[in-house]
Amino acid sequence: MSGKTSARKIYAGTSGWAYTSWKPKFYPAKLASAKFLGYYATRLNSVEVNYTFRSQVTEKLLAAWIAATPVNFIFAVKAHQGITHIKRLRGAASRTSKFLASLEPLRKAGKLGPVLFQLPPNFKCDLARLDEFLEQLPRHLRAAMEFWHPSWFVDEVYERLGRANVALCQAESDKLETPDVATADFCYLRLRKDNYSAGARKKISNRMAEAARRGDVFAYFKHEDTPEGALYAERLLTE
Repeated sequence: MSGKTSARKIYAGTSGWAYTSWKPKFYPAKLASAKFLGYYATRLNSVEVNYTFRSQVTEKLLAAWIAATPVNFIFAVKAHQGITHIKRLRGAASRTSKFLASLEPLRKAGKLGPVLFQLPPNFKCDLARLDEFLEQLPRHLRAAMEFWHPSWFVDEVYERLGRANVALCQAESDKLETPDVATADFCYLRLRKDNYSAGARKKISNRMAEAARRGDVFAYFKHEDTPEGALYAERLLTE
């Protein structure tokens, strides 16, 4: 996706970067794994961090990520499963506060993008619980909600997300596709299908360009065992 006017608003990458299986089509064959992130950041401008879903990040680890990436590189971060899968949003204020506090080094460095709260597939729509959760989110936070149970895709949910300026994550896979509804001043896409043809990528590019008129756009392909997702993301930024 070319054009200087959109360069500051379009972020594209993958869910993770530490994959030796991306050699040699994306990473050079002899590149040490410790240098993967630095190299990744020379070709893509953002990454979605899944590590935080199961593990607590340390200041040392975040400092290494910050040092390895250029000033305009952005980390989107998946919220810990303790918030979304164990607490299932109920009474999660303390856990959420502690989790967000752990990300402060990224925020202070200007590299923290949206935080993704991904709910489990068996979690059905619960408006009261959603209200409670959204109420305690810091207003400065860019947050996105990813729903996998279709009961969430209703106007009552969209209205609540809109009032809180929380993005409805536009997730698509071979099993489910989220309605294309804008609820925030930024757009968050998770592109999880196994393959994307040139025509499909063109449609995604056009969709992102349209969304960029309203605000920043963040798009992430899945990683898996091949570098295709990273190459797809790179094409979005350059074609």
